Amino acid sequence: MIALAIAALLGGGFLAPAASAREGRGDAAGSAAQSPATGVNAKDLKGWAAAQRSADRERRAEMAGRHTGEKRTSTHIRQALRAAGPRANRAPRAPEPGQAKTLVLYDTAGPYGHLGELYAMGVANLGGHFGTVTTKPVQEYTPGLLESYDATVYIGSTYYGDEIPDAIPEDFYLDTLLSERPVTWIGENIWNMANSVSLQEFAYRYGWDPTSSFYDVDGSVGQITKVNYKGQELTRKIPAGQDPGVLHPHITPGGDNAAVTELAQAVDTAGGAEKNSPWAIRSGNLTYVGEIPFTYVSESDRVIAFQDLLFDALAPDTAEQHRAMVRLEDITPLSDTTSLRAIADYLKSKNIAYGINVIPVYSDPKGVQNNGVPRTVRLSQRPALVNTLKYMLSNGAVLMDHGYTHQYGNVDNPYNGLTADDFEFFRAHVDATDTVVYDGPAAEDSAEWAQERVTAALAEFARVSLPTPKLWTTPHYAASATDYKVFAQNFAARMERPLYFSGTLSGTPTDSSRYLGQFFPYPVNDVYGTKVLPENLGSYEPEAHNNNPPRLAADLINNAKANLAVRDGFASFYYHPYQPVEPLKETVEGILALGYTFVSPESLI
Repeated sequence: MIALAIAALLGGGFLAPAASAREGRGDAAGSAAQSPATGVNAKDLKGWAAAQRSADRERRAEMAGRHTGEKRTSTHIRQALRAAGPRANRAPRAPEPGQAKTLVLYDTAGPYGHLGELYAMGVANLGGHFGTVTTKPVQEYTPGLLESYDATVYIGSTYYGDEIPDAIPEDFYLDTLLSERPVTWIGENIWNMANSVSLQEFAYRYGWDPTSSFYDVDGSVGQITKVNYKGQELTRKIPAGQDPGVLHPHITPGGDNAAVTELAQAVDTAGGAEKNSPWAIRSGNLTYVGEIPFTYVSESDRVIAFQDLLFDALAPDTAEQHRAMVRLEDITPLSDTTSLRAIADYLKSKNIAYGINVIPVYSDPKGVQNNGVPRTVRLSQRPALVNTLKYMLSNGAVLMDHGYTHQYGNVDNPYNGLTADDFEFFRAHVDATDTVVYDGPAAEDSAEWAQERVTAALAEFARVSLPTPKLWTTPHYAASATDYKVFAQNFAARMERPLYFSGTLSGTPTDSSRYLGQFFPYPVNDVYGTKVLPENLGSYEPEAHNNNPPRLAADLINNAKANLAVRDGFASFYYHPYQPVEPLKETVEGILALGYTFVSPESLI
């Protein structure tokens, strides 16, 4: 049971890892969970949302007391505009494929300043699909810096106002206005730019008025439950009381103001009647996204729109194509060879290459499934299984390493100590609400400890003459930053949903209690400097576990449909081979019917 799919985090979270669920079967039974486990404290997100709504109300009140008819341009701005000269023919060339340079700027100020780094890692990881990425706290911006990059992304997560002074340098506001380089602005503080460069110049350049744009309408942020983008209806599920809202841009057409293109629409379903408003807009060099899309996400979430919008700035000539991948999960020395061959024969009949995630050593240290007698079984003790694995490899499969024992010592972590039920590189427990809670890295966690486990796993594969795996999937998708770097030294890529810890960008000691879990619609080079292949659909899970609903074949197909919005995206899922073949057939054929083409995971290395 891989038990870690990222989902709509009902208890308070980001793109975050979900926790494991179990049936207590040593052959790796269990569910890909969709749980509220998150590295962001629920109080943090609730407080952050409340702070944004409060600050927005205060700004609205201040605006109501101002004379808004005055439009003036400061001497500093006028001089800069004259010096810049006409913009004609100054548009930069699109970067070469895979060579884009992205600058990511983020906030660090205020009581929730630590969220900025987590969001920035989310953007930086996606930017790693297109080329290299540089990240900086926004206050470190220097004049002209954005001209050194193909595109810049600013994540506004701290609402600057009366209580928190604006940390954004005026030079960034001015450079954005004067440049032809693409700038994507996410979330807060766009109104401060308009006030800095003058509303007159902002409206002329971009065609809308951020100073009279707010998150709430009629005293409420509403119930925005969907985002429409490129013909796909994407979900937006945020718990009551934790929604900071989506900015409603006040577009000011006519006169000399620039035209505004609406890229995606937010759908407010409060009261049962749908009301649409812009979710993302573009004019000139500026793309504005009305919220930070990394909170409370699922596989069909509006974050998909943001993942695709990056192509416009970083790879605008990308051709439309849609690829799919599947891997068989949690194969242990106790796995049933008949089931494996049946699945292998089906996938071969469809000419589908696939991955096989193998755990080379099965461990039941407490005898949970052996009448209280501890038991360890190695691949070398299962020649029939090894023969079946070789059969699969000769018929389209590629070998992947899924840990050494996929469990931790002789303790419940969090369930029973069984291989494939428990975490291997991270500690966890189940709380009173039947939710899996992450406790942090193992006590002995170190590069040496992680390497010992990887070396032992590779030795088991070599002992039975299986090829050295090029791909790795972290057990239950949870490890420390140290462990991820060890995996990168041993494998060409990981195929999973990683954790990214606070401190990674700043170079300070990582904080294992604050992290971003993330899944990707395309391969990326992440902030650890490693390649990660997508797994963005989850897995077939017919039963509910740990407060997580079932996920059926129809759900996986629906998730794949939503991801058609990504112009060069993937539909990647995993399947437990102890499940019947029929749901796999339904899923594969449903994804094929959407126009996806299955490829081998190794083809992306």
